[in-house]
Amino acid sequence: MRNILPSHTSSLSRLNRILSGNTFNHARFFIIVDENTYSHCLAPLITSVERIQEAEFMEVPVGEECKDLTIAQQLWETLLESGADKESVLVNLGGGCVSDLGGFVAAGFKRGIRYINIPTTLIGMVDAALGGKTAVNLGGSKNQVGFFHQPTITCIEPAFLNTLPDDELFNGIFEMLKTFLIGNPEQYQTLCDMLLGGTFEVMPDMIASCAEIKSAVVKADPKDQGIRHILNLGHTFGHAIESFSHQPDQQPLNHGMAVGVGIVCALYLSVKKLGLPQEHLDRYCQVAAKLVQLPHYTLKQTESILAYMRQDKKNAEGEIRCVLMQELGAPVIDIAVDENEIRDALIKIS
Repeated sequence: MRNILPSHTSSLSRLNRILSGNTFNHARFFIIVDENTYSHCLAPLITSVERIQEAEFMEVPVGEECKDLTIAQQLWETLLESGADKESVLVNLGGGCVSDLGGFVAAGFKRGIRYINIPTTLIGMVDAALGGKTAVNLGGSKNQVGFFHQPTITCIEPAFLNTLPDDELFNGIFEMLKTFLIGNPEQYQTLCDMLLGGTFEVMPDMIASCAEIKSAVVKADPKDQGIRHILNLGHTFGHAIESFSHQPDQQPLNHGMAVGVGIVCALYLSVKKLGLPQEHLDRYCQVAAKLVQLPHYTLKQTESILAYMRQDKKNAEGEIRCVLMQELGAPVIDIAVDENEIRDALIKIS
């Protein structure tokens, strides 16, 4: 696995040099795009990377709709019909949904082919495109079927962020906040100061730092059996909140914003259960409110969210498990939380 991180030279030009080397001599390339990346990102990619100018491209639906076994099967059939072989390489050009789906397809095709992630969203650059977790959704629940299959290359080109609306940037900023909360308290405080001051521009060095933190955790625990669980801060709540938000009559939340709300719940329980200083919860809530309207849940709605949380794949021994914080930079994994504590946290977040 190789990460091409933001620096003083274009990430795409560095990718071009790598793909022109002997390692990819016999490779055929297939590019997965969605409607947005087809319109805004495909042309800059093939202009900058000569080796994939003859690639075939396959378009999938935008967002979570693409993370479906039916879509994966269609892609496998297209690869088969196009004569793709073990030397073929998938290039996933898009946000986290595209990289999740594309990695899943690469992992399953001919028992595993190489793939390259080129994230075009901030959440992809700092989280989803890194680490080799691939998955599709099943039965209305997120990421229920998947593989561990590391990308051969993840190429992070910040110029793609210029194509994003503000809410997509905010989506990724929440994952940055999470990463710095668990891995770099100083950068967390710096990012909070920027956001509270009204600065929402994301610096390339911060993107690179997030990628380095996640990559180091993944290297220490590639199959997610221990320390890698720290990356799930806010996700046990967040995945359930995201799924609930897509029910009729609810305001849909995308992944990063749902995780951002989930972090509020996790920090609330951290104060109650682990003695995290209240000031950290208060400061995070101030920052979160700059990026998303914190929802107000009724007791009845918490029951619906709880139903999703009971399906979370991180649960064990009949218990719902969460990552909580003792202090900034000091996450604690696999803390059992009971359902009354969950109801309390969901009701208190607003």
